[in-house]
Amino acid sequence: MTGIWVFGAGILASCGLLAYSMAAIRPDRDTAADRPPVTAANIPGGAPGCAATAKLIPSCGAWWGVAPDVFGGLPPAEALAAAEERMGRKADIVHVYHRGGDAFPTPAERRLARTRLLLVNWKPSLRHTWAEIAAGAVDRRVDRLAASIRRHLQGRFFLTVHHEPENDVRPRPGSGMTADDYAAMYRHVVLRLRAQGVKNAVTVMTYMGAPNWAAKPWFERLYPGDDVVDWIGVDPYADHRVDDFATLIDKVRPDHARWPGFYRWTQTRFPGKPIMVAEWGVFPRQDDHDFKTTFFNSVRRQIRGYPQIKALVYFDSPRAPRGDTRFDPTPAAAHAFTELARAPYFSSTPVPDH
Repeated sequence: MTGIWVFGAGILASCGLLAYSMAAIRPDRDTAADRPPVTAANIPGGAPGCAATAKLIPSCGAWWGVAPDVFGGLPPAEALAAAEERMGRKADIVHVYHRGGDAFPTPAERRLARTRLLLVNWKPSLRHTWAEIAAGAVDRRVDRLAASIRRHLQGRFFLTVHHEPENDVRPRPGSGMTADDYAAMYRHVVLRLRAQGVKNAVTVMTYMGAPNWAAKPWFERLYPGDDVVDWIGVDPYADHRVDDFATLIDKVRPDHARWPGFYRWTQTRFPGKPIMVAEWGVFPRQDDHDFKTTFFNSVRRQIRGYPQIKALVYFDSPRAPRGDTRFDPTPAAAHAFTELARAPYFSSTPVPDH
């Protein structure tokens, strides 16, 4: 969500990603009788033979993550503990946000990284243009960050650089904020971090994924290149145009008929890369008080139809810019979300030791 600051192909093919059809699979609707009760026994410590690759791709199922209590005011560790108690399980991924010269990883993030995967979302500068960053304007900042990572983060972690760039693009030549400038900035930051000894960052290119931006003539030029991008990320939210998980991950609009939807686009554009739903949230509906409940149930039914998605990271906020995305405003929504979070699909692959 823009402006918020708080907190190999062969392997994927073996998981069935490349063979997956372009058409979205929508499993039949289940009933309460079909669903197992939510108990600790439903949360295995990993299925036999399931492990994470060097790029943190789970070989079975998908990671489960959260950005906890965004804008809620709790310190990071307390926010995470509260969110995990509410959803009935430990998160695999914890999403944290930084910008500019923020010193990170913070002490709290270092502690969290011992047992969970960090998804660090960093905008290198809000004062410099992308072109200036690509030309070295914040190299000292990048180098300080590299030193901090080498000193404090020994395990692998996810890193996304200036997420959701689409609505920041200024296509006028010379603006310093063109799509080509973004790609150059991203490349420069990642390559400089690597040159400074950061070998444990698994990089994520995170799009908004909205049809109106994807239809822009410059959209494809945002991509920095396969050598600096390990995962493809997207930040979709369930607004009035979305009915279920299928329409969340493949948003389309009649006025942008050529856009097939984000998941379908990635299958063609990046068939060998895993997808991370790096932020997702469900807004309340005044005319449908059960919407969150039915939506969470749709995710549990439909997620197996999207095998290229290897991580879901929920954006849990009482005061998100466009509405309340808390997952448990009602007992029914809380139960549906807990059932989803504790589904074996999200517990098949254990988090690697740090």
